[in-house]
Amino acid sequence: MTTKPLVLPRRPATEDTVPVPARVTIRGTARTARRFTVPRTVRRACGPVGLVLLWFLTSATGLLPESVLASPVDVVQQAVELTKSGELPDAVAASGRRAATGFLIGAAVALSLSLLAGLFRLGEDVIDSSMGMFRAIPWVGLIPLFIVWFGIEETPKIALVALGVTYPLYFNIYGGIRSTDAQLVEAARMMGLGRLGLITYVILPSALPGALVGLRYALSTAWLALVFAEQINADAGLGHLMSNAQQYFRTDVIVLCLAVYALLGLACDFAVRVLSRRLLTWRANFEGEA
Repeated sequence: MTTKPLVLPRRPATEDTVPVPARVTIRGTARTARRFTVPRTVRRACGPVGLVLLWFLTSATGLLPESVLASPVDVVQQAVELTKSGELPDAVAASGRRAATGFLIGAAVALSLSLLAGLFRLGEDVIDSSMGMFRAIPWVGLIPLFIVWFGIEETPKIALVALGVTYPLYFNIYGGIRSTDAQLVEAARMMGLGRLGLITYVILPSALPGALVGLRYALSTAWLALVFAEQINADAGLGHLMSNAQQYFRTDVIVLCLAVYALLGLACDFAVRVLSRRLLTWRANFEGEA
């Protein structure tokens, strides 16, 4: 006797048993209204303009006495008078020559030392530890020693600027060289690049972002060092104007010279920013959220 397999009747397909596909709604891309945004140049200027406005208000209301700090109006008047007499342009030219000469000397020394220390292990062993040791010495504290060595003429002023420029450039270029991707170097060697080609086309371009950061620091340090350097028996330059103004308690002239120092430093920083955008077009950078 054979048994037939038990066959269960199939339930008719209903809405409860048939899976319902998920509904997908395709919405058209609606045009969003363009929001008004303040230009970045205006936003950058808000901070300095706000400080100047606060300075003006506190001076006009008497909260900030003229014996403590001159008003912006007096500073602008002094700028006009010194420009007409030629004192301010001559002082800026003298300070600019010192800063440029010291910067070129310091940049040449920093570039040479960073290339030797970054490209060769022997150079790193000999140079890097010494630079780290000298970096711990405050370069402003070397002013008396520079006076003993070089006298009180132009040489100690230029030497102080060169010393202030050397350290930020050296450490940033050296760090940029040593941060080059080792796999990229190995791939370049497999493609047949020699030592000179490897340095020219791989290592130096990789170190360029760090070198530009060091250049920004070095330029700002050059003007900072010049402020101290021009206190050493200066007979010309912005420091000479500040020394004379200090003797007669002319805070308007002192603030004017400091403002000129700041504007010169800001101009140098802007030039480096423009140079960075031109030289680093191949490199995708994060520019912050909108």
